[in-house]
Amino acid sequence: MLDEFFPRGVIHYLLGGLLIGSGISVLFLLTGLIGGTSTFFSSTLSFVSSQPFFQQHRLVASRLWRLVYALGLMIGAGLYFAASGEAWVTQVSHGQLLLGGLLIGFGARLAKGCTAGHGICGLASLQLPSVLAVITFLLTAIAVAQLVQFIGVG
Repeated sequence: MLDEFFPRGVIHYLLGGLLIGSGISVLFLLTGLIGGTSTFFSSTLSFVSSQPFFQQHRLVASRLWRLVYALGLMIGAGLYFAASGEAWVTQVSHGQLLLGGLLIGFGARLAKGCTAGHGICGLASLQLPSVLAVITFLLTAIAVAQLVQFIGVG
């Protein structure tokens, strides 16, 4: 049954989860900061935008560590691809990727956090809003996956 859901095996998913959980745990234990990424975009825009929203103290004060955190995520992905020799290939167009990214960003802002912030940090600290957000994330993902399969998108 696992082969049907994970035709390439589960080990890289297990290792990825352990690395993400460890990284977020270290960040929280050493600094008390929550390692979600949904605020990255807004805090980065605080470098270039003078709009009051982007100049909020919480965004300006956190923009450097969030920038380093995001760069670490990208470097980590690059190291994985370099070490594994696998190339990332998708049939999804650049426009669809952009639209998907915008929708995910909008949803993360609407939910006041992303899956990493709510799903890992929020659940670990037993926060009710995070439990509700994760349930919403999962139900939405299941519904969209079923809809996409129903209309025949492969």
